[in-house]
Amino acid sequence: MPLNESILAELRQLVGPENVLTQPEDLIPYAFDGTAALLQLPGCVAFATTTEQISAVLKLANSRNLSVVTRGSGTGLSGGSVPNRDCIVLCTARMDRLLELDRANLTLLVEPGMTTLKVAEAAAGAGLFYPPDPGSMKISTIGGNVAENSGGLRGLKYGVTRNYVMGLEVVLADGEVMWLGNKCVKDVAGYSLKDLFIGSEGTLGVITKVLLRLIPLPATKKTMVATFDQMDKAADAVSRIIAAQIIPCTLEFLDRTTIHAVEDYAKIGLPLDCEALLLMETDGHPAVVAEEAAQMERCCRECGCLEVRVARDNAEANQLAGARRAAFSALARVSPTTILEDATVPRSELARMIRFVAAIAQKYQLRIGTFGHMGDGNLHPTFLTDERNHAEMHRVEEAFKEIFAEAIRLGGTITGEHGIGLAKKAFLPGFLGNTQMRVLRELRRVLDPRGVLNPGKMFDV
Repeated sequence: MPLNESILAELRQLVGPENVLTQPEDLIPYAFDGTAALLQLPGCVAFATTTEQISAVLKLANSRNLSVVTRGSGTGLSGGSVPNRDCIVLCTARMDRLLELDRANLTLLVEPGMTTLKVAEAAAGAGLFYPPDPGSMKISTIGGNVAENSGGLRGLKYGVTRNYVMGLEVVLADGEVMWLGNKCVKDVAGYSLKDLFIGSEGTLGVITKVLLRLIPLPATKKTMVATFDQMDKAADAVSRIIAAQIIPCTLEFLDRTTIHAVEDYAKIGLPLDCEALLLMETDGHPAVVAEEAAQMERCCRECGCLEVRVARDNAEANQLAGARRAAFSALARVSPTTILEDATVPRSELARMIRFVAAIAQKYQLRIGTFGHMGDGNLHPTFLTDERNHAEMHRVEEAFKEIFAEAIRLGGTITGEHGIGLAKKAFLPGFLGNTQMRVLRELRRVLDPRGVLNPGKMFDV
């Protein structure tokens, strides 16, 4: 239901009447994110365009005992930006300016609504490189990336969003504005509060500016695809590549179900007569790239691969990488409901975890397509189901419980890059334990004592 008219009048005065949505048909697109089966209409949506507006909205929320859920493009996969009933959805997508490109210090200062792709293009335009590349990078915003500590295909070699955030402007729950970090490569003054907000999923503050670290653009790259008749052989090839002390830029995999879905969707000529496919990319100095590519091909052949195909040029390399990025979209065409997860295990346990996921699919009579970042142990078992089939959805829930329990047993984690949000909230205490949960709750109470920001997400206070 919409908020009462006096609150809406104040909101319109703060951000402008054209920036407040209240009609149900206008609210529907903001009632969900990329997570299946989670839906809730908010009280209203407010679009902010300045830090001052965000501060004023949070002060209003405190004075009227309202909750605020911050949102970028809504591509999250854990329900982190799904609204609470009667909340204000505070959308930062219109704060999308590039504020500064500092070549001398290799930094980029941007507003939170700038898409990840635009960030990467701005860096490339200056002959520099911003490595994090989540699958949704064409539409996901940098503020959302920071809030979720997003990963991507290049995470194995280059790390995740946290590794490239040098500073943040954050509005606290009471409306106070705080700057964290700076352009210094080394800074050990006090606690690293900046890192506390990265991955906090909108529960501690609203990010309004991001200072990003850039690096030199790699001189060249080489992209290859290897196919295997068994998933175990693909996993063994990954282990062999890492054991050879090669850290590729990209080391991704698709299983048979995902390969067929992607080829049916993208039609780029992926081989269909295999059980597993590895997408491998090395970048850097030309001599190093040539040597690493040859070593990776040798590792794959020693593990019994069926074929190794080398991309002829950048266009084909981008096409192959695009096919991997399209995995989720392609699988979403197969069934009415697609539930994408990201259980992560140590690389040494990859083959065992992949076998376990396959056994779980058989046990619960479910269809699962598995793909992911094999180089860093981040698997994406994707359930192809129908949320209208309540019996099947119950089996999906039971399957997830077993998958997460096995990931933890193998020394892994319940999420490598998607976050906790609502989808994995029930699993967090079992993973972290009582002491860590107590510390998290106490930190959250200090920064948001009235429970304004994204209540109910990640954990209850």
